[in-house]
Amino acid sequence: MRASRNPCRIPTPEVRLCPFVVKPRQEEKRKAKRDHRMAFYECVLIARQDIATTQVDTLGDDLTTIVTEGGGSVLKREYWGLRALNFRIKKNRKGHYAFFNIDAPAPAVHELERRLRLNEDVIRHMVVRVEALEEAPSAMMQKNDRPERPGRRGERFGDRPERGERGDRGDRFPRGDRPERSERRPQREGAE
Repeated sequence: MRASRNPCRIPTPEVRLCPFVVKPRQEEKRKAKRDHRMAFYECVLIARQDIATTQVDTLGDDLTTIVTEGGGSVLKREYWGLRALNFRIKKNRKGHYAFFNIDAPAPAVHELERRLRLNEDVIRHMVVRVEALEEAPSAMMQKNDRPERPGRRGERFGDRPERGERGDRGDRFPRGDRPERSERRPQREGAE
């Protein structure tokens, strides 16, 4: 046994210098690593446009089983529908959006992200840790519930009144005083 530099440090029976015996502090650290704390997460994914809605539901069921196998739970699940993308992603102009509220330990979420990366039907995904989960429907679901504002989707120019008939213009089409297009434009030589 090698003498230690600190004379006050005397090996106790619990802490041996043998490499095969685990020290009590190390055992506590290992237990703490095994006991994972649950945290709240929000997950949004975009699936390819050419899969059916039932396949998106099946994908959501698969993700729910991944989380539950990891010791967590999916508290809320929303399907936002087929929506247009702002730019093309992997040759897709539209995508099926799905939203999940998750209460799970970190390893379950890491496995979820790994499987999302491997799934060919998922174009993009994002998992974010949050402090608390909202029970109410998400903002995307509330967007459809709000009443229409006046002056939208019916009136083209808001409060501007209809112009009505303009007598000085007369009928624009067909113009009888003009010759037909084929008569007006001379044909090129050699073209038939």
